[in-house]
Formats: sequence, structure tokens, C-alpha cells
Amino acid sequence: MLLRYFYDEKLAHASYLVGCQKTGEAIVVDPMRNITPYLETAKKEGLHIVGALETHIHADFVAGSRELAAETSATMYISDEGDENWKYENLDGITAQLLKDGDSFPIGNLKFEVMHTPGHTPESISFLLTDQGGGADKPMGIFTGDFVFVGDVGRPDLLEKAAGIVGTSESGAKAMYQSIEKFKQLPDYLQVWPAHGAGSACGKSLGAVPSSTVGYEKEFNWAMRFSDEASFMKALLEGQPEPPRYFAVMKRVNKVGVPLVHELPAVKKMEGDIIANYVSNGHLVVDTRPSDSFKVQHLEKTVNVPFDASFTNWMGWIVDYDTPFYLIAEDEEIEAIKIALRSIGIDNLAGYAIPEDVKFNDVYEEIEPKDVREYLQQGAHLIDVRNLTEWEAGHIEDAQHIMLGSLNRRIEEIPQAEQVIVQCQSGARSAIGTSILRRHGINAINMIGGYNRYESEVVK
Repeated sequence: MLLRYFYDEKLAHASYLVGCQKTGEAIVVDPMRNITPYLETAKKEGLHIVGALETHIHADFVAGSRELAAETSATMYISDEGDENWKYENLDGITAQLLKDGDSFPIGNLKFEVMHTPGHTPESISFLLTDQGGGADKPMGIFTGDFVFVGDVGRPDLLEKAAGIVGTSESGAKAMYQSIEKFKQLPDYLQVWPAHGAGSACGKSLGAVPSSTVGYEKEFNWAMRFSDEASFMKALLEGQPEPPRYFAVMKRVNKVGVPLVHELPAVKKMEGDIIANYVSNGHLVVDTRPSDSFKVQHLEKTVNVPFDASFTNWMGWIVDYDTPFYLIAEDEEIEAIKIALRSIGIDNLAGYAIPEDVKFNDVYEEIEPKDVREYLQQGAHLIDVRNLTEWEAGHIEDAQHIMLGSLNRRIEEIPQAEQVIVQCQSGARSAIGTSILRRHGINAINMIGGYNRYESEVVK
């Protein structure tokens, strides 16, 4: 048997290629939309991808199962659990095997057994893997998807908070408790292979270790320590971070499907003055350079979202999926940027210009934390763009809390002020927020170092 691990740092998403070397067949568990790494690995190992397994209808990225089905004629192995609201659609022309609790199927000499593990979503399933080609008659591990992570379990509130399905948070938490009780009955030696790591919004305290064991999680995972349902539900629902706005879109596209990547229109490289005209006409133009470069020179009314580990998340909050938008980006980064955007279904990038071709005409100011009080006394307004849990743990007096992802839609809530100071925990998110406010004509400045420096230098 062969097992390969793939990890998208921008989404904290893990996927797996599992192959039977005796028969040359392989499957991919929870594949990302960019299937090139799987195809290259399979070719290198002399394998042919015959299946794509999905643990549930994902909310945080576009699954690549349909891409694999189109490219390799792979069978989609997908859940048939949950009610009619959680059934896959638009499977015409695709070979799909619908799965329920207790089902099993072979991939070469590998055996996959299905375990229904609702809680994160009603249709969530996990896959137990047995290497029968190696002579085993018991499973060696379990692909848990968004059910059990290293140190955490999947959040049950996404359907309500992101998709607007009222009442599903509590029913999901109740189902999660029962699923965990089933998980506790598994052998301690089983390896646990989750679909996410630290940084994912699908849980609140995911570990950064790629895998674990059932025994270790039973011993140290906070969610495994409860013996009564009510206490567990309360603890599970408390402190969950705000779900990114694009999660609702992902639920829909993974249920119904999106265009295949090769069907998407080409992204045009444009002259700098053309991009400037789009800005003037009110189109969204995102500058992907680091914030240190953007603050000293940029095109007025462009938004700065640096192409780093947080890029995909913030673009999902900011971009209107139905309206074309444009980028300022380096030639050597544009392919990676397109992959990142497409990973969450942002397919409406219409064009880009490289920084060297753009005539920058604006700068923005920054202030030290020690100067904030003086600015506020002179009539400035302070906005804290951190997450709610960060805000509740401590904040600057007189600040207004508007989480960064919500800033675009809550502009009207910001009081009229001659100057607006934007603050986060370290200064990175507030730099993005500053550019968003300036796009709306607000005289915004960024507080260097964020709340961390304010606490250490001002509060002491």
C-alpha cells in the first residue's frame, strides 16, 4: 500500500492519495480542485487514479472530485446519508457510488469501510482503511474528514451561521456527541487522518500535527472528555470563530458542482492604465503585494490583500462572486494566485497588471500604539477588526468592533470622523482593513503592531 499526504497551507486542507501497488489502482480522499499534484504523484508511482472519496459536502474549499472524474474517469464515492437537503446533485455523466453507514468497497486490495459520523454536517462519513494486500484483516486507520481533528472536532454551527439553516447548530452538536461515542469504541491503535490542520475555520483549536491515533485523541482531545451530552454541546458551541462568508457559496457549489478548470476563460494581462481605469469606474482591484510595499506607494482606492498564507481566506470575504474583479500581481505569482482563488470557487478574475506597469499615486499613514490616545482625544475613531473571541479577551477602550471580513458590508456603521484608526492583533489584518476603508473614501490609518504592542507598551 502507498499513502501520500497533500497539504494546502492557505486553506489548512489535507488530502490523501492511497494506492494499491499490486493492482496499480489509487484513490484520492477529499481532493482539492487543483488535481495536478495527484496526477503527478500517481504517474511517478505507476498508479492510475480510479476513485475520489469525499467525507462530506465541504464548505471551505472546492472539492476536486469532479475534476478527477473528468480527467481520469474516477468514480466519486460520496455520502448518501442525511436528508434530501444533503444529497449531491448534477451527477449526470459521472460514475458515483452513494454510500451509507456500514457499506464497504475495494480499491485493488485495499478495503474501505464507511462509518456515518454526523455532527459537523448531517451527511458526514469517515472511511476505515484495511490493507488486505498486506495480509491485514483489521483496519490500520480512519480518514475522519471534518469529524475528528488532531486535538479538536468539527464545528456543528456552520450550517446555521454560514448557510442560514436555523436550528442546525444544536442538532449538529447533539449528533456530534453521539458520533464521538462511536469513535471512542474504535481500537486505540488506529491512525487518524483528518482533512484539516491548524488555521482551518472548521474547528476552533485544531492542532498543527498532520495525524494522530484514536487512543491519543481519546486521551488528550478536549472533546473526548465529556460524559454528558448537555455539557459537551455547550462547550462545543462556545467560542467558535466567525465562518468566512464564502462558506455558504462552497456548500452550494460542492453539492451541485462548478465549471471544470479548463472551461474557465483566460485571465488577461493588462496595461497599468487600463487597471487604473477599472479602479476609477468602481471595479474592485486587489493589490497582492506585501503591506509594507503597498503603504508607501499604491494606486488610490485599491484594496491590499497580500499573497500570503491568509490570502485565500480574506479574498473569500472580500470578493463578490458575481462581479468581475482585477489584480495587481507579479507575473511569477499569477498562476499560484489563480489556483488559490479557484480553490474557493473565485472564478471571476478578469485580468491583472504587474506592479511595474502601474503608476502609483497614493500612500497611507501608520501610527504607534503610544499615540492612539492622543488621536482619540482629538476626535479620531478607532476600529478593531479582530475576531470576536479576540475582542472579548480584551480591547482598547472606546474602540468599535467590526471584524475584518464584515468591514465592506458595515461601512455605514462607522461614525463620521476626520480620521479613522484601524487596529488588529499584530498589524497585518488592520493593514488590509485600512485599504478597504480608504477605498470607501474614509481617511484611515493603520496602528503598527496592533493590540499586542498596545498591551505591552501602553497598558503594561
